[in-house]
Amino acid sequence: MRRIGIFMAQGCEEIEGLMVVDVIRRAGLDIQMIALNNEVAVSGSHKIIFICDSRKKDVNFADLDGIILPGGMPGTLALSADETVQKVIKDFAASGKMVAAICAAPSVLGEAGILQGKKATCHPGFEKKLLGAEFVEAPVVRDGNIITSRGMGTALPFALEIAEYFAGKEAVDHVCEGLVYNR
Repeated sequence: MRRIGIFMAQGCEEIEGLMVVDVIRRAGLDIQMIALNNEVAVSGSHKIIFICDSRKKDVNFADLDGIILPGGMPGTLALSADETVQKVIKDFAASGKMVAAICAAPSVLGEAGILQGKKATCHPGFEKKLLGAEFVEAPVVRDGNIITSRGMGTALPFALEIAEYFAGKEAVDHVCEGLVYNR
């Protein structure tokens, strides 16, 4: 079974994280919520507290097939400043593993050099931080193993794109039927 990780930083946009986790699990995939801090409890940008599956120091990232960065502030700044996040996203991108980011978080990929020569999207106002990328104004953009999205309002299509990347169109169609969502 494919295993995916999602970094959850203090101040992340809750919907961009939890929507992805929910959809990925509905698609029958294993996704691990990874807290950046030393506690599994994370408080999102709107002060909603949720419990992650693990802390980053307890994760064997080599066992994962993909990594996801939700946006939100100041969560995106924490992702950008974190050495583990930087190492993981660079290693995954270089080895062809899926790297996905939504809202402001694609800026973390741009600043890490991962978007060089790729098409990408982000939350309005962060376009200049997509260093080396061709900006595309679309809800979700997939270029090879890189998936980016614009914000909370595009969290569901973003999650479905990630699910399709790993589980295929038939699995996503089944998830959409259960969600009563026309793609």
